[in-house]
Amino acid sequence: MSGVLPADRPREVIVRTHDTTSPEYGFSSPEEIPVEFLLENGVVCLDKPAGPTSHEVATWVRKILNVSKAGHSGTLDPAVTGILPIGLGNATKAMQALLPAGKEYVCIMELHGDVPEESIRQVIEEFTGKIYQRPPLRSSVKRVLRVREIYYNRILEMKGRLVLFRVGCQAGTYIRKLCFDIGEA
Repeated sequence: MSGVLPADRPREVIVRTHDTTSPEYGFSSPEEIPVEFLLENGVVCLDKPAGPTSHEVATWVRKILNVSKAGHSGTLDPAVTGILPIGLGNATKAMQALLPAGKEYVCIMELHGDVPEESIRQVIEEFTGKIYQRPPLRSSVKRVLRVREIYYNRILEMKGRLVLFRVGCQAGTYIRKLCFDIGEA
């Protein structure tokens, strides 16, 4: 099934036994959860602005909310804006589960020349499936060739030399490098 992130694919659920939790444990409704509990076990989904690093943003959240720990679920480049899940306190352990999860991005690619829309659609379609990608010169990881999976590419809009498109991809894919590679093709 193409066009969806792996986590969004339908799965068969196997139930061994049906059971209920005693109301003596936990909270019976979200309204009952104390703020202190949420601050030590919650996740903040923050719209990261352009400029700061993901680590800086997580540090700001830790200081503003006065919590013991705060950790993000994967790096967004400083120039990139987008949703950055930040685990608080005990929830930082759960962030490890989000690191390898598929990601979705919406980006604007600027073309350096006039290219027919059908040609762009065809080239973008070629960048679906497994691709080889070397991290860009300015990146925080070693620049070795890696295989990354692009689950889907969808052009949302084209206006002049600007192409707005949505990408569903494996964690660790560099979107600015993907745009560069599409331009080279």
